[in-house]
Amino acid sequence: MNIYDIAREAGVSISTVSRVLNNKGNVTAATRARVERVLARSNYTPSAIARGMAGKPLRTIAVLTVDIRVPHYARTAYTIEREFSRRGYEVSLCNTGGERAEAIRYLRAVTEKHADGIVLVGSIFNQLGSDPQAAPFLREAPVVLANGRIDLPNSYSVLVDDRHGAALAVEHLMARGCRDLFCVRDVATESAEAKCEGFVRALEHAGISDGQDRILDTGQSIAGGEEAVKALLASGRRVDGIVCGEDITASGVVRALRAAGLRVPQDVAVTGYNDSEYARVCDPALTSVDNKPELVAMLCVQLLESLIEKTGPFSSVTIQPELVVRDSA
Repeated sequence: MNIYDIAREAGVSISTVSRVLNNKGNVTAATRARVERVLARSNYTPSAIARGMAGKPLRTIAVLTVDIRVPHYARTAYTIEREFSRRGYEVSLCNTGGERAEAIRYLRAVTEKHADGIVLVGSIFNQLGSDPQAAPFLREAPVVLANGRIDLPNSYSVLVDDRHGAALAVEHLMARGCRDLFCVRDVATESAEAKCEGFVRALEHAGISDGQDRILDTGQSIAGGEEAVKALLASGRRVDGIVCGEDITASGVVRALRAAGLRVPQDVAVTGYNDSEYARVCDPALTSVDNKPELVAMLCVQLLESLIEKTGPFSSVTIQPELVVRDSA
């Protein structure tokens, strides 16, 4: 039953039901008892719309992500959705598949529904800020990017220093004695580029100048990691350490190295990125960069709510990742 059904069965107005639900005055004891009997009999739970009718502003949030199946995006989007729901917001989760047209379609839809705020999860959405079709929609409500950045008014970011994260992996491998290092880039995003830059800079700091030539491109998957290793070994180049941009790709790297008769980490050490479940189930368990998706998500929620409620001050923020050392490096 909805609030209209409750009002009709109790023989009262919708506003009277709302006052009973919110324990407000101006309702006689007999009327209150009659409404409460109907509520109990129907096991009624107030919906967000009913709460909005009762006088509490109904706030809506749209969360756009790339692929909810990817653990990193899933952890971030899940935390954002749960926390906003806990705070009384209605949340729409939009899975774009990384497609520009899908992102624009969702942005148009949430704008037409007058969403109070938007969270974009992933640096892949950075390009929307300069997209003439998408940018107008991003000006309609406050926008917060999880590990992304767009240059538009009322848009803010919670960033992860991915350059530093990749450098942490390189420094760890070099401390183990590795010198013939390679980096696996498995997706074309600004975050991935930042990881590669961190890799190259860390090598330069150690006196190795050909870091750009040590970057291998592949797909973001276990198969992608396997293909990168096969191509590297076929090239005949010496390798004793591999830095990966994602845990799932690193899992494929480990699998291919072991299939080729190489020991991990004794012959080739491997690091992943995201500190996801892939890092824990990999054999050996992956040393991985923890980019703290739950912390990013919570900061996104706090920032966007401040923007919506105008409780400021507002500021973008950058957090530092940490290296979690396990058995692969």
